[in-house]
Amino acid sequence: MDKELREPLNKKGYDIFVSENHKFGTDAILLADFAAAKKGDKAVDLGTGCGIIPFLFLRDNKTEYVYGVDISKEAIDLCKKTKNALSADRFFPVLASVTDLRGKLPHGINTLVTCNPPYKAKGAGLLSTGERQKAARHETEATLKDFVVAASKLLQTSGRLCMCIRPERTAELINLMSEQKIEPKRIRFVAKNKNSAPWLTLIEGKKCAKKNVTVEPMLFVLDEDGNLSGEMNRIYGEYKSDGSLPMPDGGQ
Repeated sequence: MDKELREPLNKKGYDIFVSENHKFGTDAILLADFAAAKKGDKAVDLGTGCGIIPFLFLRDNKTEYVYGVDISKEAIDLCKKTKNALSADRFFPVLASVTDLRGKLPHGINTLVTCNPPYKAKGAGLLSTGERQKAARHETEATLKDFVVAASKLLQTSGRLCMCIRPERTAELINLMSEQKIEPKRIRFVAKNKNSAPWLTLIEGKKCAKKNVTVEPMLFVLDEDGNLSGEMNRIYGEYKSDGSLPMPDGGQ
């Protein structure tokens, strides 16, 4: 395992463990905000990495429980250290592939699944050099379809799946969700600023719902002066300006 660090998520001593291989970026923070977990949600985060999305939910006192699933033992070890440090008794880290979850966590009863999947399809672009980076960024261990199939099995009827993906794969993801009886209900594109093309798609689907999708207004990360936009200030909260959370990179 490489060098471990702590990243603060608020000014009250709420820190999580991260490493060079398992750290979080703007997309995960945006996804957690977009998912808008509610009290009582039974949640699962697929490909959880350092556990940033579950711990944001717990920080804000959301969810009845949240499982964090990852294929990397290093990632799950980081999650366990944070869990122990925070006495997070509602968080359950699971070392597993999304293709092999039966018997490892509850199926058919969860109300929310989140997923920040590998963005690059198999065979698309140059592979990252490290094995962990390959699994996080490329479909070397599981495909986009594998994540959607797993989510459908985990969710109860009317349960929500919230994911983020690169815009060029939006149509592919919508088709996969519909195939698994998860109907897209909300779509939002994210751009660095008003002069930039979107670099991220946020999408919410609901299991066994009627067809009716809403495209929400574009989320701009930076304002015209190059500072965080008002909405990003809200999302980043009390750490909006002191550098404790990652600055957006426009999807680089």
